[in-house]
Amino acid sequence: MSERISEKLAILSDAAKYDVSCASSGSDRKNENKGLGNASSGICHAYTEDGRCVSLLKILLTNFCIYDCAYCISRKSNDIQRVAFTVQEVVDLTINFYRRNYIEGLFLSSGIFKNADYTMERLVLAAKKLRTEHRFNGYIHLKTIPGASDELMQQAALYADRLSVNVEMPTKESLQLLAPDKKRDDMLKPMRYIDQALIQNAEEQKQHKKAPVLAPAGQSTQMVIGATPETDFQILYMAHFFYRKMHLKRVYYSGYVPVSNDSRLPAVGTPVPFIRENRLYQADWLMRFYHFQVDEIVSPHEPLLDAQTDPKLSWALRNLHLFPVDINTADYMLIMRVPGIGIQSAQKICEARKFSRLGMHHLQKIGVSVNRARYFITTSDHHLLKDYQPMQLREMILQESRSKYRPDFSPQLKLF
Repeated sequence: MSERISEKLAILSDAAKYDVSCASSGSDRKNENKGLGNASSGICHAYTEDGRCVSLLKILLTNFCIYDCAYCISRKSNDIQRVAFTVQEVVDLTINFYRRNYIEGLFLSSGIFKNADYTMERLVLAAKKLRTEHRFNGYIHLKTIPGASDELMQQAALYADRLSVNVEMPTKESLQLLAPDKKRDDMLKPMRYIDQALIQNAEEQKQHKKAPVLAPAGQSTQMVIGATPETDFQILYMAHFFYRKMHLKRVYYSGYVPVSNDSRLPAVGTPVPFIRENRLYQADWLMRFYHFQVDEIVSPHEPLLDAQTDPKLSWALRNLHLFPVDINTADYMLIMRVPGIGIQSAQKICEARKFSRLGMHHLQKIGVSVNRARYFITTSDHHLLKDYQPMQLREMILQESRSKYRPDFSPQLKLF
């Protein structure tokens, strides 16, 4: 690798670390006719120093940009070194890194130079060359450019496993404040187009088995949180909209990293606490897999997620009238909502209790986190000794969490 390419790679991979939407699940592209690579659900990732999960080859095509978004490191007013890969350089890097077993796929984003279509054409061309000239079957995630034409979106879906359009800010008002040159409609339009194209493609697949598959891993988006004053309630409702109306696979939450002294932004040196990202992802998981509604997790009266307790536990503490749950008789949906019991554990409980009544030792074997679940359940050999108030129970659980690694710690709740 030449010194110039190494320099570009260092700059453009570092600039790409702020884009967190790089998961690769959902694709199953097969290697046929002795091609190169094979996409699967286990694409390798690396972790940056601040805990962000990134693809092993995650780069920008360029950090030149015509926009001046206050929250972006690549904004045109920022005094940084500007570089750009050629399409062929991206292709060569991907192939050479793959052959050396450094990567399993490509995550390619870009700043915007000239206009949306000009940039998008180059992103698509890189993916096309990999697929057609090198028969590369590894995972490709393209960040599509807001405002690009429908024709380019269609081509991108043909060659990429996943597409994503960053909405960037949780609300239109915040986008207008921090990125006045951008329009929310330019972001939503390609998302709607991709959604409809994927629905139509699924119907074509049913009728014609050899019909080309478009973006088998679907589409995703990303929101910057903490740069503007939106509450978790507003953020999760926006995510709910994308899941229900656009059928997105994932919404990613990127805590704002201070990169500017702009008066519209939080002060440099005060990044968003990482725990806020974590709580949003936990709440997002509850919505996608546990059938929670947004207003069960947060509300206009309590619009922020609790930093000390996870959203599932917070919900349980607010709804103690539903507990304790009898593991041997309760409905699956309610068992699944017990803190300390996951989806697979709830399924195993419902299967196992068909054969015998379950006790705490059965739940331990199943994999239930009994230290937490025991406050919310009854079994054949365990009953709560008293009714706890929400705040009292919360403090007991928090204290137990803080003390569980102490050798002299013993549980406060007796079982019988």
